[in-house]
Amino acid sequence: ATMDLPIQAAAEQAMRKGIAAGKGQGVEQGALVAIDGEGRIRAYVGGADYAAGPYNRAVTARRQAGSAWKPFVYLTALEAGRTPGMAVIDEPLTIGNWSPQNYAGGYLGQITLEQAVAQSVNTVAVRTADEVGRANVAATARRLGIASPVNTDPAMALGTTLVSPLEMTQAYAAFSNGGLRVAAYGIQRI
Repeated sequence: ATMDLPIQAAAEQAMRKGIAAGKGQGVEQGALVAIDGEGRIRAYVGGADYAAGPYNRAVTARRQAGSAWKPFVYLTALEAGRTPGMAVIDEPLTIGNWSPQNYAGGYLGQITLEQAVAQSVNTVAVRTADEVGRANVAATARRLGIASPVNTDPAMALGTTLVSPLEMTQAYAAFSNGGLRVAAYGIQRI
């Protein structure tokens, strides 16, 4: 197996702490997947208590990606020639009859693309996805390993696509792995 017991123990402890910290907000479950640059699953937690509820959230559960989707938008933009220092505008935006809002409310005006990424600015992510093409963002996500159906409506830049923790972990590995896609696996040899 590819599991690393100290990492697995830390993952289980982190899961317990995370659920306890969110209990006041109704958090009862979670999932965690950790892989290395070769795709080996080093830690894997499918839920809070497998004996009490054997549903494997790490693979089976599909939830909206939320802001974790934005790196796919910005990677697509970089591949289209944008640069981190490029000026962008955080301002009100309407696409069709939908107007995205920033989490903190208000707008920052002119900022760099790098600042928009660092501050997870919703309006810039939506405008950028619209300009580089939402279908192109979907193709980037698929190229990195997202297998679930990817919607391409204007809100897709804010992570309305439903994904599993394993899919997102696998796709994110390329960001820390020199751009190389990996396929997650848990058995090295038999």
